[in-house]
Amino acid sequence: MNSVTPIAQRLSPIAMVLAGLVVMATGPRVEAGPRAQCWTSAELASRPAEGAITKSVAEAYRPVPEGRLTMARPVPHAPGQVVRRVKLPAGQKVVALTFDLCEQPSEVAGYQGGIVDVLRQKGVAATFFAGGKWLETHPERAQQILGDPLFEIGNHAWEHRNFQILTPEAMHTEVGAAQIAYGRTYDALEARQCLDRTGARPAHTNAEPVQRLFRFPFGACNAEAIRTVESYGLTAIQWDVSSADPWQGQTVEAMEQAVLRHVRPGSIVLFHANGRGWRTQDAIPRIVEKLAEQGYTFARVSDLMSLPGAEPELSPLCYDFRLKDVDRYQDLARKLERSYDAFYARLGKSRPVLAARPTRAVQ
Repeated sequence: MNSVTPIAQRLSPIAMVLAGLVVMATGPRVEAGPRAQCWTSAELASRPAEGAITKSVAEAYRPVPEGRLTMARPVPHAPGQVVRRVKLPAGQKVVALTFDLCEQPSEVAGYQGGIVDVLRQKGVAATFFAGGKWLETHPERAQQILGDPLFEIGNHAWEHRNFQILTPEAMHTEVGAAQIAYGRTYDALEARQCLDRTGARPAHTNAEPVQRLFRFPFGACNAEAIRTVESYGLTAIQWDVSSADPWQGQTVEAMEQAVLRHVRPGSIVLFHANGRGWRTQDAIPRIVEKLAEQGYTFARVSDLMSLPGAEPELSPLCYDFRLKDVDRYQDLARKLERSYDAFYARLGKSRPVLAARPTRAVQ
């Protein structure tokens, strides 16, 4: 199924059936032969309490998960660089909306399901960059996202550490542990053998068995960090448009203006859906509607890069708006690292370490 999707009113008839039925069907779970639909519309729907972030609780700690550690076949582009946006042939107005699901070591982050509800209702494709630990603390929601043909999940590191200050070994743990967590999510979804609501095929047909995209925590990297990510066959994805939604002072109007002013064909737009997208749920419907009015359609990042004639716009440096602006997070990251070590010590736990290396590549 092609995940380059416009707003629901412009969907193809088949896509409208799939997207609409996923959200609008009600009633008990429907059995279809030996397999069943995984979730009713009520189970998919958001619950406001899930958006809260819980800090400094023992339940936040997760050791490196057990599971397969595989790597993807790398997408060919110049090595040692990150993708900021995608250049498209003239006349193609496609944009990728992305939502970070970060989770720090000492917290259980939220799930802002109202954002996901809006995307489903409007038939908007999107990419979620999820921390590996977030996948482990939100297994059901992670499977729901992964099983939806509108969405894909990229690697956002294990515990959202700043790669500019990490050792190569710590970088390896951040990337590899998150890959394992994704594999566990995929395997759990596949084991359910769920059908979509048409009863026609497994709902997770679009899901990849291994992640192919990576986003650096804090949007910060260095040459060693990029090499580490690429050693897993992953493509590092930045953004060229930021909603600035993690800032609590950001308003819906300012967020809307920030996106609409800077977006252009092939843009990759940054949002959050982990409890730190403070007003994102209110802004997303307005942003989507106005982009659609301007003739834009929406794609997952992987589909955006795969469009005919698409050419990734690359940079050897990670930055938000201007070169070196993410360097300002280094002092904060060092302070956070000290607080994480104190958290581990209080629980009598050691910092998660991944020793294994990828054993095989997945085409």
